[in-house]
Amino acid sequence: MRSNPDDRPANEFGRAVASFYHCGLVLMGYIGPIMIDLSFFKLKILALAVILPLFAMPAYAGAINEVTVVTAKARHHFTIELAATPSSRRTGLMHRQTMAVDAGMLFIFPGPERLSFWMRNTLIPLDMLFLAGNGRIVHMHHRAVPHSLTPIVTPVDATAVLEINGGLSRRLGIQVGDRVLHPSLR
Repeated sequence: MRSNPDDRPANEFGRAVASFYHCGLVLMGYIGPIMIDLSFFKLKILALAVILPLFAMPAYAGAINEVTVVTAKARHHFTIELAATPSSRRTGLMHRQTMAVDAGMLFIFPGPERLSFWMRNTLIPLDMLFLAGNGRIVHMHHRAVPHSLTPIVTPVDATAVLEINGGLSRRLGIQVGDRVLHPSLR
């Protein structure tokens, strides 16, 4: 969980999708159950209004995805939840009593910055892999202590953080310089 939360509404993505969808319907002339003057251009607007949000949804809170951590000796696959909204980044892995060995959470930030995390209301120890925009691991924090309010701060800018079970990165031989593969990291 981030120790410096953003206070924007948790449902801003939902509002954005609804607004985008509504604009498409208004532009194409849809009123109630009746379609008016459905031209090819207006059909394209409807298609964008319906289909485009579907492509955007996996990059937001709670979406299930996969990442691959590439080390010098192996490739390790994790099923992760994405935390890409201020609300999901604030909550993180709080209140989880267990997490599967091959699970984790990927926090995605708008741009590179010095990140600060804490473990308030987090019940399990975590390893934090701080990532550059291209997925390269630039810093690691091993076995973050549950419930600790001590800030865990990156010494360098990072764009994302992969949290996995505490102690797992050492067991798997994951090191600074290794790479995390995910579509949001290029």
